Amino acid sequence: MGQQIGIIAGSGEVPFMVLEEAKKLGYICAVAGIKGEAGLGLKDKADVFEWVDAGEILKLVSFFKKTGVKEAVFAGKVDRRVIFKREKFNKASHQLLSQVQDRSPTAIIKTIIDFIEKEGIQIIDPTVFFASSFCQESILTETRPSLEVEEDIVFGWKIAKNIADLDVGQTVIVKDKAVVAVEGIEGTDEAIKRGGRLAGKEIVVIKVCRSFQETRVDLPAVGLGTVKSLAEVGGRALCFEAQKVPFFQKEEAISLADTNRISIVVRKS
Repeated sequence: MGQQIGIIAGSGEVPFMVLEEAKKLGYICAVAGIKGEAGLGLKDKADVFEWVDAGEILKLVSFFKKTGVKEAVFAGKVDRRVIFKREKFNKASHQLLSQVQDRSPTAIIKTIIDFIEKEGIQIIDPTVFFASSFCQESILTETRPSLEVEEDIVFGWKIAKNIADLDVGQTVIVKDKAVVAVEGIEGTDEAIKRGGRLAGKEIVVIKVCRSFQETRVDLPAVGLGTVKSLAEVGGRALCFEAQKVPFFQKEEAISLADTNRISIVVRKS
């Protein structure tokens, strides 16, 4: 019998990828699916499965303890706007998060990880399960960035890194060397759509890591959904950080980008 691992599953394809790879490595997978986020298909693929609300931290810990889990990973996205939905949090979870001095992603994540680990469940870095999704510095598409796009990337890169380290967001949308949108609590895809509404076509999207990134749970990523959002607004380029921001559903995303004359650029810090 293999080693147990817990998967705290949010939205998107990442939980499925982590689950599939963990099974290949011989793990017995106990999946806690976040209600309203996790894909329904996870229940059939997991060895053990339980639905939990985003604010049911004690239920999550209880599920893992009951199934013998000593190590767990976070996989997929959870809408950060949930912190404003008090009805999603039971009394114990509300009391836990009330100890947080601010509601920044880093502060909330640290509080949750510390609590889970004090309960005897170690939160591990999930990147071992999708190491192949990281990219070297390169241009991934046949569509090459124009000189104007390259200038927007250089202009926006430093700004994106600074904004990320302020713990605000990790995506900046630029056009003609002007920042037209910064990712907030709504997430990357919605920030792209907002940037398109504000500046029209030809926007450039830049996504980076923080200098102090907590990769165990707060890893920025791009993928097919990112390119779809960019295509919807007539964007020109997606640029993300080499070896630090994973790129999911790579082949489909590159194909869609080339169809829509979008450049995908991977850049080093």
